Amino acid sequence: MKFKRQVTDEVSVNLTPLIDVVFLLLIFFMVSTTFTKESHLEIELPEANGESSKAEQKQIEVVINEKGDYSVNDQTLVNNSADTLKSAVEKVSQGNKKLPFIITADAKTPHEYVVRAMDVAGKLGFVQLRITTQRMNE
Repeated sequence: MKFKRQVTDEVSVNLTPLIDVVFLLLIFFMVSTTFTKESHLEIELPEANGESSKAEQKQIEVVINEKGDYSVNDQTLVNNSADTLKSAVEKVSQGNKKLPFIITADAKTPHEYVVRAMDVAGKLGFVQLRITTQRMNE
């Protein structure tokens, strides 16, 4: 039997490359980070004296009750056919297709009457179509 002393090399970790990598990462993040700089401007806004002018814009408002009866700008129509509604809208608009067309329907109104009013507005060429609703009181 041979009893020989084994020579072991000293095991060590070289930290120099690790420190180099950490410093490179630190420099990378410092360079790539953007810092926000808040700037405040002092502005003196002008003040206006006088009353605001409230120009009353003409509009077409079609109100539909729960039975499906139409009224155009508070004028009740004789029946609820599309032709009657079309002629009443043409009379009120006087050929101006840029007027806002507002449809207000009761919650219990059948869907058919609302679609009929939308169809009349589309056939006459109105592009500013609005449907209004009311929030229910709880």
